[in-house]
Amino acid sequence: MKKWKIDSAHSEVKFKVKHLLVSTVTGQFNNFDAEIESPDETFDNSKITFSADVDSIDTKNEQRDGHLKSADFFDAEKNPKLTFASKEFKKISDGKFELTGDMTIRGITKEVILNVEYNGIAKGFDGLEVAGFEITGKLNRFDFGLQWNAMTEAGGIVVGPDVKLEIFAEMKEAAEVSKAA
Repeated sequence: MKKWKIDSAHSEVKFKVKHLLVSTVTGQFNNFDAEIESPDETFDNSKITFSADVDSIDTKNEQRDGHLKSADFFDAEKNPKLTFASKEFKKISDGKFELTGDMTIRGITKEVILNVEYNGIAKGFDGLEVAGFEITGKLNRFDFGLQWNAMTEAGGIVVGPDVKLEIFAEMKEAAEVSKAA
């Protein structure tokens, strides 16, 4: 088994959600961690874990960020992290994978399926291998207890139900992991 750790300086965890159903608000988590344990360099059947600090949410609007951290949405005080643990990582075609796992947000765990594009491996400046991935998917925020919403005077909703995820991950070779572990 080979272990890989995310290089947060060369990775991003982003999300998009509709605002007033006509525009899109983009945000990101600035503090996150991820690991991959792969049986080989094809990454097929790898085990993947991910977490993000809810308090690091950043939509470039302090008032909105504060609201997202509040009990109306993520309730960061009681639920400081969102997490993901893979159940299956299977190859669909060259460079394309389907990632199935348990996502936990606000203490609610649901199975989600994400699409993964594997961009290959290169040697880093330190001689260690680096692997690149682009992960996309869509979650319904109501499934995870992110229930807050308001109606406009015209009867439209303020925040859309679907959240699009975009993760750009550069994973760095960590160390060999023994088969007994």
